[in-house]
Amino acid sequence: MNFSERIRRVEPSATLAISNLAAELEAEGADVVDLSVGEPDFPTPENVVEAGKAAMDAGHTGYTSSNGILELRETIAEKLRDDGIDCEAGNVIVTPGAKQSLYEAVQTLVNDGDEVVLLDPAWVSYEAMAKLAGGDLNRVDLAPHDFQLEPALDDLAEAVSDGTELLIVNSPNNPTGAVYSDAALVGVRDLAVEHDVTVISDEIYQEIAYGAEPTSLASLDGMADQTVTVNGFSKAYSMTGWRLGYFAGPEELVSEAGKLHSHSVSCATNFVQRAGVEALRNTDESVEEMVEAFAERRAFLLDRLGEVGVEAPEPDGAFYLMIPVSEDDQQWCEEALEEAHVATVPGSAFGAPGYARISYANSKERIGEAVDRLVDAELL
Repeated sequence: MNFSERIRRVEPSATLAISNLAAELEAEGADVVDLSVGEPDFPTPENVVEAGKAAMDAGHTGYTSSNGILELRETIAEKLRDDGIDCEAGNVIVTPGAKQSLYEAVQTLVNDGDEVVLLDPAWVSYEAMAKLAGGDLNRVDLAPHDFQLEPALDDLAEAVSDGTELLIVNSPNNPTGAVYSDAALVGVRDLAVEHDVTVISDEIYQEIAYGAEPTSLASLDGMADQTVTVNGFSKAYSMTGWRLGYFAGPEELVSEAGKLHSHSVSCATNFVQRAGVEALRNTDESVEEMVEAFAERRAFLLDRLGEVGVEAPEPDGAFYLMIPVSEDDQQWCEEALEEAHVATVPGSAFGAPGYARISYANSKERIGEAVDRLVDAELL
């Protein structure tokens, strides 16, 4: 077969590759502590599960309108208004997962040769999505600034120009857990307005924060018409397998992106959308309990790492942190998996060589065991 040039531009997901290797070891009988996974280890809230079952029992198993059922889009718009974003149902497209939202937005906005600016470390699929759309990447390294954006605004100003088409911002951040300050986001706003740059604000971890209050970029003055806000249900509501997300932006964007949406996925799953309404309306307590558990694990992991002499920037959100490892982080992660049976993700996959990403979406007992194994293997 002859394969397209666009598909040859990208590599398989590094996070999924590690998960696959860990699964192979487990199939061989190894006890692997998986600190690579990007999903909460909590069940979907029971009321959401029941809402999905009730929707199926009621016969909501056919197609919906392509952009999503009106009730869900109205509920999403209400949530975004609570975040300070001027939004109505007509500004929203519901997708099978937030990843599909990102893909559709990038495909709608980026032409061959357009410059796309990423803030490194950046989630692995941003690069792939930009390349699939034909974009040229320009990357800004936040690692020298403990992964914070505010001290790197001068570097960002050098990267962004009138030739920049798209900037992708992710706060709370995967893989670092950083929550960007309001001053940093104002700096993004000023550059975007000055150079007429569209910004995708990936807010999938918005509800998982520890003390910090993430700000929605589109809520800032001047950004409503230049921001695509992406969010979803996988992380905050532990609904990874349900595949439900959304993006919101100006009506013109929704109209254009809707073409790709209708010709690709048709619509998100009917009964899942109805469970999404329940998730947005009636799960505050479940979310708070999950975030409290993550906060305890974060503190526990930072303490254990400190005991063995590993200093890591304290994350303010999500459920990840980055630890410094050897220069060849890929080899370090392979040795961690093969010798200690601990799965992590190499930082180079995110544009941060010399680091590894650790997910604390696991019990404190298993997190502690993972640190012990890495110490015993002389990897920490």
